[in-house]
Amino acid sequence: MTVAADSLQLATDLGQLLLRKKYSITTAESCTGGGIAYSLTAVPGSSAYIDRGFITYSNKAKQQLLAVRSATLLQYGAVSEQTVCEMAQGAATAAGADMAIAVSGIAGPDGGSAYKPVGTVCFGFYLNGQLASSQLVFAGDRAAVRQQAIHYALKQSIALLTAEAN
Repeated sequence: MTVAADSLQLATDLGQLLLRKKYSITTAESCTGGGIAYSLTAVPGSSAYIDRGFITYSNKAKQQLLAVRSATLLQYGAVSEQTVCEMAQGAATAAGADMAIAVSGIAGPDGGSAYKPVGTVCFGFYLNGQLASSQLVFAGDRAAVRQQAIHYALKQSIALLTAEAN
């Protein structure tokens, strides 16, 4: 597996911001299967800001490792902003991290619905006690959806850190 050049640059930029702020980061990934953590750890010296990540593909794993509530999963589903916010909070707590990125989505080719089509990806971000989330729909095959999700998660993390008051 290789990291796309644009994702590697984003991971490098994110790492520099984390180092400058003396922050640590963790990931909680479902549809990206560890791709965000892989991108982050492709950067030399990344052990200074990333200690661990979580691949929580199943609902059971989300509940056991990240403390996602069963009520949240039942009411909103695994692919929801509510779930990814709980994933981000749970990952940050479990890892003792200042920042967490959480992702859950429908990469395809199956699994979509009229309400949540294939390509739907939800993102949750935890930064020093604050939560943010978003939902996007990406085009393309499974690999394209996953790569776009990784790219967006890294880019949005940079934006959140940059916007944070110094």
